[in-house]
Amino acid sequence: MAIHNIEIAGYFDRLATLLEIEGANAFRVRAYRNAARLIEGHSEEMSAMLSDGRDLSELPGIGEDLAEKIATLVETGALPLLDEVEQRVPRQLAELTRIEGLGPKRVQQLYQALDIRSLDDLRHAVESGKVHELEGFGAKTEQLIQAGIGALEGEEKRMRLADAEGFAEPLVEFLRGVGGVKGVTIAGSYRRCKETVGDLDILVTCRKDSPVMDRFVEYEEVGKVVSHGTTRSTVHLRSGLQVDLRVLPAVSYGAALHYFTGSKAHNIEVRKRAVQRDYKINEYGVYRGKKRVAGKTEQEVFETVGLPWIPPELRENRGEIEAAESDSLLTLVELEDIRGDLHCHTDATDGQQDLETMARAARERGYDYLAITDHSQAVRVANGLDADRLLQQVDRIERLNEEIEGITLLKGVEVDILADGRLDLPDEVLARLDLTVCSIHSGFDLSEEKQTERVLRAMDNPHFTILGHPTGRMINVRRGIALDLGRVLKAAAERHRIVEVNAQPARLDLLDTACMLAREHGVKIAISTDAHAESQLAFMRFGINQARRGWLSADDVINTRDLAGLRRLIQ
Repeated sequence: MAIHNIEIAGYFDRLATLLEIEGANAFRVRAYRNAARLIEGHSEEMSAMLSDGRDLSELPGIGEDLAEKIATLVETGALPLLDEVEQRVPRQLAELTRIEGLGPKRVQQLYQALDIRSLDDLRHAVESGKVHELEGFGAKTEQLIQAGIGALEGEEKRMRLADAEGFAEPLVEFLRGVGGVKGVTIAGSYRRCKETVGDLDILVTCRKDSPVMDRFVEYEEVGKVVSHGTTRSTVHLRSGLQVDLRVLPAVSYGAALHYFTGSKAHNIEVRKRAVQRDYKINEYGVYRGKKRVAGKTEQEVFETVGLPWIPPELRENRGEIEAAESDSLLTLVELEDIRGDLHCHTDATDGQQDLETMARAARERGYDYLAITDHSQAVRVANGLDADRLLQQVDRIERLNEEIEGITLLKGVEVDILADGRLDLPDEVLARLDLTVCSIHSGFDLSEEKQTERVLRAMDNPHFTILGHPTGRMINVRRGIALDLGRVLKAAAERHRIVEVNAQPARLDLLDTACMLAREHGVKIAISTDAHAESQLAFMRFGINQARRGWLSADDVINTRDLAGLRRLIQ
């Protein structure tokens, strides 16, 4: 039975969290946490690499012990060490760390002082007023925890887009290999490239004698068959992801694709336009009376309501229909437009590869340039660079630029914005760099006013180039900081600062709606991967998705320029 990288990473991440709650050695905890991050971000499935007979211990950050544990997990579906730890530490405690204000250390305190073992236990403790009596908690923290419990309990179960892709694409390839299948497309929020996916809607055209429905419910990753029909079946994968498969006649395929792609609000507006023209649109086609007049392609559906084809990423009823009607739809940025990546890390801090490896990987992707932006000293957990170490790295980059052809390394740093708005390194050091990515990694609990002023003061520094992952959010893990984005974007426009769309699948920060707002303010965007390994340079496509949903064109994005054009913008 196949197991995906995201599932393997989940095992190691839970192991690290439970070990930290137990009070294990910090280096041991960090090793498993780093392994989880590396595995999740690796471009190849670990299970496939093992099937090919490859040695996982040759991967950076994966030694023989970890490689053996991964192999055991792939072969047996179990991680014995995790099972052992869960005998000592209740596994539900790992879930509690998703609540804002509760890290592993505080969960450990709750477990030891109040014997809290589950979300129910925590809710009862909060309601009885026991939590605020603990040292280091207090009434404000108790209120924050109570709100976090409510948010966790009410959270809609949605999977990050990149994680869903890991389950969706192999399933699509499987279905395409079934006899008689002609076409397979994933519709829904997945096709619209939303940052999270609730379920998968897969549309198929095939011959009448195709066994596609029987093969679908027999797929090896199916955990539960909800329904099994001749034209529609529903299953839950082992991961919990629901998948609906629909078989459609070719004559209805375009109408069904439009209908099931959505969004609901977009579809309603299209149907309104159809009614005004005496048409009726549903998933089977476009009708005038009882006669089907269109529906084989999406283009036909749009043409009947007087519109050009609208890219799926824009179908949220945010003005795309009006723009299409007035022939003012933008040409959205494409992955092929990107000339370089402006945010990546090396093994000088918490990255997995050295400078030369990252440079060659970027060159292989056809990039003209790559910015090296290792962490600054404030991020101690990442072994951040102080002034001396950063200047030594600058010298190494300058030497490497003389040695390596076909790629230019830009000298940069991901410099922390401190709580008072100062940058984490002296101006005379930052002046040696080509660019800075200025980010927040601490002080997430400041008020909106203080957080906004913090960013605005940082932008006043003449060495501020790019605002990195602006809200600091982690999808399904941590909400973004309280920030008045309107003020921040207005200030960025006035000061000619760049704002990042961070393409890490766990971040996708800015939000799509904030991208739209940035464009309205005239703020230029950098789409960057924040790569911590060469394989993560491939995350650029997720940043492109987010930018397209935010109506960004190639002109809005600075790293669509050649090196000379980029330098003009960032200077």
